[in-house]
Amino acid sequence: MDFTNLKNYMDELTAWEIPGNTIRVFKDNIEVFRYSSGYRDVKTRMKMQGDELFNLYSCSKVALAAAVMQLNEQKRIEIDAPLYDYIPEFRDMYYRDVDGNVKKTEKSLTVRHLLTMTSGFDYNLESDAIKEAKKITNGRMDTVTLVKCLSKQILDFKPGERWQYGLSHDILAGLVETVSGMKFRDYMSKNIFEPVGMKEIYYHAPESVKEKTATQYQFLTPGEAGNTGEELIKTPDGKGFWRTFPENVMWFVLGEEHDSGGAGITTDVDDYVKLAVALSNNGVCGTGERILSEESVNLMKTNQLDDKQIKSYTWEQLAGYGYGLGVRTLIDKSSSPGSLGEFGWDGAAGAFFLVDTDNHLAYLYAQHMLNSRSEIIEQKLRNIVYSCF
Repeated sequence: MDFTNLKNYMDELTAWEIPGNTIRVFKDNIEVFRYSSGYRDVKTRMKMQGDELFNLYSCSKVALAAAVMQLNEQKRIEIDAPLYDYIPEFRDMYYRDVDGNVKKTEKSLTVRHLLTMTSGFDYNLESDAIKEAKKITNGRMDTVTLVKCLSKQILDFKPGERWQYGLSHDILAGLVETVSGMKFRDYMSKNIFEPVGMKEIYYHAPESVKEKTATQYQFLTPGEAGNTGEELIKTPDGKGFWRTFPENVMWFVLGEEHDSGGAGITTDVDDYVKLAVALSNNGVCGTGERILSEESVNLMKTNQLDDKQIKSYTWEQLAGYGYGLGVRTLIDKSSSPGSLGEFGWDGAAGAFFLVDTDNHLAYLYAQHMLNSRSEIIEQKLRNIVYSCF
């Protein structure tokens, strides 16, 4: 193993447009590489140490998917059951057809539709349903009330028609809470985070950890930087700017009681990579405890999209991938040196989670920059990691 090229690429990124980054790579349950580059805070020139906290945003979805699969194993959730079996408000659902007409869905919305992002829900955080939830809860936005309000939203298409990124996983968080009888954050702590050995992981990060959180930035082109009226920092390559974006601002977390299954986790790389390692070991944690069966991990990484649905799955960095139960999954070896079924997801600020069960390989890369350049970074980073072996 030689990680020189990976180290050099991390340094290239921080000499370009990425303020700071860190990575942990595990092979056969053993950490084989760790490295940090750049700055935790560019303005103060505080270097990245590797123990920083990051907002994972959508990288949180992998943990949510593991929780749903765990409850499926226990027969407390049935993947193909109608969602209204658990949350009755979802019995009568409506969608908008291609001509703009609102129609009642012919088939029930199922848990599988949510896991596979084929539900028809969008990612509009200003929808009437969300505004209603805010009003009902006086801004607290508890998870279950929010989900029940979302049941009144008109779907963009009838369930199963195509793939669309949206609030499906936030609805699943409400499902986990309903079925378990525990707040979503408490279920995750007891059944996922603690068994895996995660210690510093939050759905609502307290002020006490602010100093450990890497400064969060937003990348702006010169045109976007124009008249912001804010103090901006020029990127090392001189071709853009960083705007400081408050590290405690997580716009996908809609209120103090909203546990966002789709985007709510703040943690460090050393903790969250333990989930990737457990999944690479077919559900067995480094602690020796099993959180999922091998069958459940195999289901997660099995492509669920049919030929019609996959036509709407067009993100540049996902070339060669399908979508499993809550995660991307490799279906075309010509696109990656990884094994078929290599899986994971990423996040808005640049976290990237990879699991390869055939090679017992897992890694977590993190940075803290919105407009993360994932379409450029992820494929090259993945290829370099594999080349190191």
